Amino acid sequence: MSPPRASVSEFRSRLRSKQHLLGTFIKTPSSHAIEIIGSVGFDFVIIDQEHAPFDRNSIDIACLAAKASGIAAIVRVAEPSPSSILAALDLGAIGVMAPHVDSPEKAKALAAACRYRGGVRGFSNTTRAGDFGGASLADHIADQDARVTCIAMIEDEAALSHLDGIARVDGIDAFFIGRGDLTAALGVERMAEATRTITAAARAANMPAMALVSSKEDARAMRDLGVTAFLVSNDQNFLKSAAAQALKDYGDAKTW
Repeated sequence: MSPPRASVSEFRSRLRSKQHLLGTFIKTPSSHAIEIIGSVGFDFVIIDQEHAPFDRNSIDIACLAAKASGIAAIVRVAEPSPSSILAALDLGAIGVMAPHVDSPEKAKALAAACRYRGGVRGFSNTTRAGDFGGASLADHIADQDARVTCIAMIEDEAALSHLDGIARVDGIDAFFIGRGDLTAALGVERMAEATRTITAAARAANMPAMALVSSKEDARAMRDLGVTAFLVSNDQNFLKSAAAQALKDYGDAKTW
């Protein structure tokens, strides 16, 4: 039996203290995949608004499913505008992941959108994040500023010359290494070099790094570079893999 999972409220502190964390991407805009992933014991999910058909209503349902199943929900916003980030956080996401953070200026804008004190997040406590009015103004501000996780995706060649500046931005909690976009932009060999550069900058800044991994061997290699939070596959690939295996096992009755 799996050990009890830590409280969702501890996700940011666990990430920042570089505990081993396991998550997956969610591509299907419904509650079911998140409930299932939560029930088997994953630490977090990334609700993928950037590459999947999530709108505010479906993010609302996804965050409710995460709350019901006790798993941390992070929204990869389609664009890191204050309004998009505000919506995700008000709906109860524990944090946001922003694509294409390639400069300290973009990192500062991202961090500011995630924070009340010293930031620009619009206030409301009549939301899921504010217990629908149950949290007082002061308690809601303090709780959210302490718990909300702000992740910068490093996935552009332009970001590589600004890593130290991005890492120094107060309120940026982690780098996510976007190896897919880096490969598309740089090719495989230069992407591998860029990955080493990104993880070295993260280590120098004592900042956690996150990555999507394709195998245990890949995960070990990324762990050796300092990655501590790992994403494995996504809900649609899990379904496709299981369906393909079932077809292989049962599709031809003559093989039974």
